[in-house]
Amino acid sequence: MSLDLIIDLNKVNILQGDNLILSEVSFSVNKGEFIYIIGKVGSGKTSIIRTINAELPLRSGTALVAGYDLEKIRKRQVPYLRRKLGIVFQDFQLLGDRNIYDNLSFVLRATGWKNKADISNRIEEVLQRVDLGYKGYKMPHQLSGGEQQRVVIARALLNNPDVILADEPTGNLDPETSEDILRLLLEISGSGRAVIMATHNYPLLKKFPARTIKCDQGRIMEVDQTAEIDFTSLMD
Repeated sequence: MSLDLIIDLNKVNILQGDNLILSEVSFSVNKGEFIYIIGKVGSGKTSIIRTINAELPLRSGTALVAGYDLEKIRKRQVPYLRRKLGIVFQDFQLLGDRNIYDNLSFVLRATGWKNKADISNRIEEVLQRVDLGYKGYKMPHQLSGGEQQRVVIARALLNNPDVILADEPTGNLDPETSEDILRLLLEISGSGRAVIMATHNYPLLKKFPARTIKCDQGRIMEVDQTAEIDFTSLMD
C-alpha cells in the first residue's frame, strides 16, 4: 500500500436507510490530491462524503480513511476520525450568536483544546491562512458570503486534518467569489492535504481541471481528463 494513500474505498455499496444510492464504489485518494465529485442532485455526491466521514455506516465493501478501517470502526472512535477530516459546508453552519473568533474557539474546545494561548495562536494561524486575520471580532452576518466560506475553511483546518471534504462549497457564491474559494482549496491541496470537492459548478471545473469522479445511475466512473466533459448531461 502506498505511504501517500489517505482514502481507499473498495466495492462499497452506499445506502440511506434501505435505499441503495451507489453500488460498488471504488476509488483511492493520495495525500495532496484534489478531486471533484460531480453528478446530478440525488446522484450520490453527498452520500460519498457522508460515508467517508462515517456519518453513513459502511454496510458492504471495505474503506480505509486516514488510518481508520470503516468496517471495524467503533462509535467512540468516530470523533477521532473526524478530527482528521475537515468539513466545508455549502450553507456555512456558523453560530450566529458569537463572533468568528468564538466560533473557532468553540470547535477547538469541543475537540479537546484547553490552553487559551494555544487556542488563540491556532485561530490566528487559520484566519491568516484564509486571508481573514483581521476579521476575528466580526459577527458572521457582518461578513460577505465569500468571507463566511473562508471562515468555514479556516474552521475545517483547525485540527490540521489530512483530508478536506467540501460539499458544494461554492453553491451560494457568485462566480468571482467561487473562483477565489476554489483557488484557496487548490492551495490547501498543494500543501499536502487531500481535497475532495462535490460540486455542481461545472464552468468552474472546466476552468480549473482536476481528477474528476462522476456519479451517474447508481455507479461512479472516472472522467477522462483529456476528454471534453459534456456538462449539459450533468445539469438537473
